[in-house]
Amino acid sequence: MDLVEIWREIFVGEHRSWVLFKNGTCVVLMEPAADLGAQAIELIKKWGRMYPGSEPGHIVAEKLLTAPGWVVSSLHQDILTYVGPETGADSTADQKMVGMVGRVRRFQDAQDLEIVHVEDKRRAPR
Repeated sequence: MDLVEIWREIFVGEHRSWVLFKNGTCVVLMEPAADLGAQAIELIKKWGRMYPGSEPGHIVAEKLLTAPGWVVSSLHQDILTYVGPETGADSTADQKMVGMVGRVRRFQDAQDLEIVHVEDKRRAPR
């Protein structure tokens, strides 16, 4: 299952627009702007990076029921990162370890800013 399919499974039945970044971070756009990609980049630039001495915040990693792996939350409620079993994050994985993997992936996405998919629920998926 690729990342787009996994996120579609997570959001099944929900009419949300979202943007997926290369390392598995998904930015959900509750109030979509004209340019979803630009809107998602601004959010992840502001909320996805880690800085020396910055507060780690609470990391919540939740096992998925509809797909293998975990979803890791961030300080922004609409920025989530998928962590799959290929990282060792199977159903028996330690929640803190999975959370740290998700945080590192989110940080990578906030630096790379490489969008791999835009799901615009206002129109057909692209």
